[in-house]
Amino acid sequence: MLDGGHALLYPSGMGAVTTAFLTLLAPGKRLALAEGAYYGHKQLFDHLDEWGVEVLEFDQTGAPPAEADVIFLEAPANPLLTMPDFEAAVEHPAVVICDATVASPLRVRPLEHGCELVIHSATKILSGHDDVVAGVTVARDRSLRDSLHLTRRLAGIVAPADTAWLVHRGLQTLRVRLEAQEASARVLADRLEGHEAVQVVRYPGFSFMVSFDVVDAEAAARVERSLETIENATSLGGTRTKLEGRYRWEGDRIPPGLLRLSVGLEDVEVLWADLLGALEHA
Repeated sequence: MLDGGHALLYPSGMGAVTTAFLTLLAPGKRLALAEGAYYGHKQLFDHLDEWGVEVLEFDQTGAPPAEADVIFLEAPANPLLTMPDFEAAVEHPAVVICDATVASPLRVRPLEHGCELVIHSATKILSGHDDVVAGVTVARDRSLRDSLHLTRRLAGIVAPADTAWLVHRGLQTLRVRLEAQEASARVLADRLEGHEAVQVVRYPGFSFMVSFDVVDAEAAARVERSLETIENATSLGGTRTKLEGRYRWEGDRIPPGLLRLSVGLEDVEVLWADLLGALEHA
């Protein structure tokens, strides 16, 4: 595996997260979760609240809570695109998990930063064609991989063979896709910085995702409705560029005018022309 550890495949990214939760946590334990990370994680952990695991959200650019038993980072966070302080996290005695879906192992390899476990939604950039749903865990130690494997087998969180084939196909073009998408994302992030309708631009300096804010949720919705080439859709990391206002899904945990842009393989000038036209309605 590109991450350098012991990998397992799952039928979804959340299947991988659930397997990690069931393997590493128990009633009375505390999970420190990065603020502004993928909202599906918090939704899952809230749903499992009756299991007796306390969730402590924290600013991952600093040290995690001292009382945590497991630390869950995201590099970078989706959609706020903050990067974790790996050094502060791995100095903590807790097990450290990192979701590196947006970065991919070509840009961030959390095991090399001291994390015990990496999680990917392989639905996204790893597969890259919006035609498969899959997840991956990569453990630093074989013993953790074996524990995850047992949970996965007993709970039936096992990916079918055609999923494995599609993920393998996507990995063969990962490098060339990511390099092209990243180059376009840099251009678009730079240009958005100078647009009068854009209040904030977030780009971690690598990978395919940019997020930016317009004045409010209504303005974000007008931008969505004005797109012609870019898809107004939820997923990310695929060959087609997608933009979506996230406030209607995530609520007050993010700015109301936040738009998440997943840059694909279209010509960057075509994408910029579409964004310019849509931002006229912001």
